[in-house]
Amino acid sequence: MDNLTKYFRDTANELKQVSWPTQHQAMLYTVLVIGISTVVALYVGAFDFLFSQVIKFVVDTF
Repeated sequence: MDNLTKYFRDTANELKQVSWPTQHQAMLYTVLVIGISTVVALYVGAFDFLFSQVIKFVVDTF
């Protein structure tokens, strides 16, 4: 039980040393991640659609 108590005490001490982002930074980073994820999803989706149309054309032609 002593090891468990030491673990939680050490964990709490480590969390006190963490440099937490401000609320503004957290919101900014969240919006940035959502925006980049959306752009990447649209980019990949567009190429998927394009390639599927090309494959469909090739299969239907031959």
